[in-house]
Amino acid sequence: MVTREYTNKLRDALDEGMVSAQAVADMAMKYMSEDEVKDMCLSNDILFEEDEDEEDGEDDEDDEEEE
Repeated sequence: MVTREYTNKLRDALDEGMVSAQAVADMAMKYMSEDEVKDMCLSNDILFEEDEDEEDGEDDEDDEEEE
């Protein structure tokens, strides 16, 4: 079994109020690539309306207007 030493230390810091969940989320998202963030969202069933349209192959009219 793999020991998650730093994961456990970070969870303890969260529990003790040494760092906020918002700060940890911000750090993680800055560290990850955009594709990794997207994969995390999809893996955890976090979808946004515009993503659902893209998955259906539909173009967003707002994107065309911005070009």
